[in-house]
Amino acid sequence: MPKAIMGNKAGMTQVFSADGKVIPVTVVEVKPCVVSQIKTKENDGYCAIQISYGELKPGNVNKPKAGHFAKAGAAPRKYMKEVRMDDVTDYQLGQEIKADIFTEGEKIDVIGKSKGKGFAGTIKRWNQHRGPMGHGSKNHRRPASAGAKGPARVFKGKHSPGRMGGEQITVQNLEIVKVDVERNILLIKGAVPGPKNGLLMIKSAVKVG
Repeated sequence: MPKAIMGNKAGMTQVFSADGKVIPVTVVEVKPCVVSQIKTKENDGYCAIQISYGELKPGNVNKPKAGHFAKAGAAPRKYMKEVRMDDVTDYQLGQEIKADIFTEGEKIDVIGKSKGKGFAGTIKRWNQHRGPMGHGSKNHRRPASAGAKGPARVFKGKHSPGRMGGEQITVQNLEIVKVDVERNILLIKGAVPGPKNGLLMIKSAVKVG
């Protein structure tokens, strides 16, 4: 059965394995999530659960959102994500999902939003080479030719300056090193996308290998 939970990236540190090896890990705080909606094939055409996460002030809750969470018998949450599943019979409305759904050594996929870098040129954004730095060269960090002479247009996918970062990134097949149920913390081997306190979705790995 697929598992999923949301959390916040707390930062990175390192731990030692039983044989003394250093393991770089990302610390993710996963406060309990709530199952706020269940979708079935009979009613919606597919099976999925909606999990909600994050504290929300009562003054920031509108009537539709308050009614939605009232049906689930739970307090309103800030973030809501839908997770598709083949079978949802094991879930109930208002059920809490905690860190203990995962175990040490389990493979997971982590989804997050990468750090925004603002507007960037082709050298920073696409790792292109600069031009000659002599005074005679007038093309130091400018992009090269924009299009072909024959078609007289810019081909789709041309590497150009533009907005860099701030995109949804999925890192697959990461390993859970430790599960701390008391402090609602997961230690995940390696790096995950996003800045500190960034929102993350942690799901069972799709391509285990």
